[in-house]
Amino acid sequence: MVTLVGILDLARFQFAMTTIFHFFFVPMSIGLGVVVALMETMYVIKKDEVYKKMAQFWSKIFLLSFAVGVVTGIIQEFQFGMNWSEYSRYVGDIFGAPLAIEALVAFFAESSFIGLWSFTWDRFKPAIHVIFIWIVAFASSLSALWILAANSFMQNPVGYAIDNNMGRAELTSIGALLTNKQLWIEFPHVIVGTLVTGGFIVAGMSAFKLLKLKKNDPQIDFFRKSINIALFVGLIGVGGALYTGDQHAFELQSMQPMKYAAMEGVDETIDSSKRADKAQPWSLISVTNPKTHKVIARVEVPYALSILGNHSLTGGKTVGTTKLNKEFEKKYGKTHDGIKDYYVPENTLFYAFRVMAMGAGLLGLVAVVALWFNRKKTDLILTQRWFLWVLGIMTFFPFVVNTAGWLVTELGRYPWVVYGLMTIADAVSPNVSTASLLISNIIYFLTFAALGGVMIWLSRRALHAGPDAEKEAELSPRDPYEDLAGSEEKA
Repeated sequence: MVTLVGILDLARFQFAMTTIFHFFFVPMSIGLGVVVALMETMYVIKKDEVYKKMAQFWSKIFLLSFAVGVVTGIIQEFQFGMNWSEYSRYVGDIFGAPLAIEALVAFFAESSFIGLWSFTWDRFKPAIHVIFIWIVAFASSLSALWILAANSFMQNPVGYAIDNNMGRAELTSIGALLTNKQLWIEFPHVIVGTLVTGGFIVAGMSAFKLLKLKKNDPQIDFFRKSINIALFVGLIGVGGALYTGDQHAFELQSMQPMKYAAMEGVDETIDSSKRADKAQPWSLISVTNPKTHKVIARVEVPYALSILGNHSLTGGKTVGTTKLNKEFEKKYGKTHDGIKDYYVPENTLFYAFRVMAMGAGLLGLVAVVALWFNRKKTDLILTQRWFLWVLGIMTFFPFVVNTAGWLVTELGRYPWVVYGLMTIADAVSPNVSTASLLISNIIYFLTFAALGGVMIWLSRRALHAGPDAEKEAELSPRDPYEDLAGSEEKA
């Protein structure tokens, strides 16, 4: 007999798997949309056909990511009715409003103008045509805004009232939902993250292509220019991510102190006024015992937490998880529908936060070096093949960073599905079975694996064929993709 804990764990795993896979493609499609729009804008300004060719070529990857993102987004929405019906019943009046607006307004505009942009290259003047892709980029960001408005309510509930007769929460102010403080620290952070993702995907794929090209190949100039534009976008994204991430962490100290304490590995309160150095040390490494919730090993950097968390060399106070748990037990009750305590997964949050922050710093460093190696009148980017491999590997790194950020955001809310209002255990569907969850988990995993595999295969195929594949096909009966097919057969 499988207990509710088993069912709850399966439901959580399924939603996490679906959300993580969907979130691979959301930042990818938004970021690639901006990169492609910038490339076409360069074409309009400079009248150089290479930029038009760049926009058309990289739009293949953009359109693939958009299509897979739509499919996975639909699957994700099924989760609410399948496994989280109690959540949907309790806060559906609030959660449903921004999702409905997102679908009817933002997504409708985004998908409509994608079609208009894709099929009208020869029907509009360049200065008009480029407007379509910028509308797509804006609509994609607007779509993210509405979805994050719903997520921000889960992090910081506002603009609602509890209907005791119906036993659910009801929306009282759409304005409060849109002015939620959590939304305006979360939304900018996500958007700059999309720039990082889109920029490094283009730069990384270009690096892989340069590794394959022979000296004096005419495509070299194409992919070198692609790297410069992409990393310009990516570097802006990295700078923005570091700034907005700092602002986000600063606000968490008051909004979600347990999450902040776990992120920094603080089990016992650090009060700088009671320390000899009058500052808070920052943990570079920390290991917490998941049973006792006590830190059993750490490596500290003096003064650093005061600088990061208090924005000064000294001062500041970080309340530890031990004290916060006692405060939450007093506020919400020592037990709340089987919840023994209010600790979050400390080790996961601690290291996920560092992967996210340090990963962004690494991407920024690689971008600076790449732009230096790829500057005009030098072939360093071509001669330093080891660095092309490094840049190529960075294609995949934004997905790791984004996933780490998602884990911090969502696991830091534990044990709440709506912070301070509804627990995860209360939100699960009461009639869902272990068998149905197990089967659907397997089906979803296989579906995602197939979609991901097809996405990678098609992207690799397009990259291998190069930007002149269609032109070559028109001039010659030879299939421009046959070399790829042959190499795959040999492999």
